[in-house]
Amino acid sequence: MIRFEPVPEPVDFDQRTKTPGDAWLAANPETSRPKDLWTQFKGELADGFRNLCAYSVMYEPVGTVDHFVSCHEDRSRAYDWTNYRYCAAWINSSKNNEPAAHLLDPYEIGEGWFEIHLPSLQLRVSDAIPEEFRARAEYVLTRLHLRDDERVMRQRRAWYKVFQDGDLTLDGLEGKAPLIAAAIVD
Repeated sequence: MIRFEPVPEPVDFDQRTKTPGDAWLAANPETSRPKDLWTQFKGELADGFRNLCAYSVMYEPVGTVDHFVSCHEDRSRAYDWTNYRYCAAWINSSKNNEPAAHLLDPYEIGEGWFEIHLPSLQLRVSDAIPEEFRARAEYVLTRLHLRDDERVMRQRRAWYKVFQDGDLTLDGLEGKAPLIAAAIVD
């Protein structure tokens, strides 16, 4: 994982999502899953994350809107732009209503807290992470299958191979899989 800067809220988000969404929540207090009014802004969110999954930190062309604080944990955040992260759908599903306090927010990650180890391509917690975040970081690697799950490893191997074959420059790799690019530079 890397730090992402918060994505500015789209100009018409309040009109098209927040206001009608909050009205929907008030009218449907017993419904477990809020009405999806956020997906219409997935493109803007993806752009803000440079089309990188907030958790795997690799190019994600068909990602989803992740509620960092799940709707199960706090329904009132369902239509809160500051609660959205862009990520791969399978990783979002892996969160499975995990309390936000157990995870690390991509908006709060410090520089160099995670690193790819070569040649294994495993994602690891680095020595740069403050001790008070280490246990949560290790948990995130396991819970979200980021360390060495085959789904994420296949992606890493593919990006690394494209680079090794000369079909992608280091700058290009930085745009598609920045943690792999950083591992090559180090």
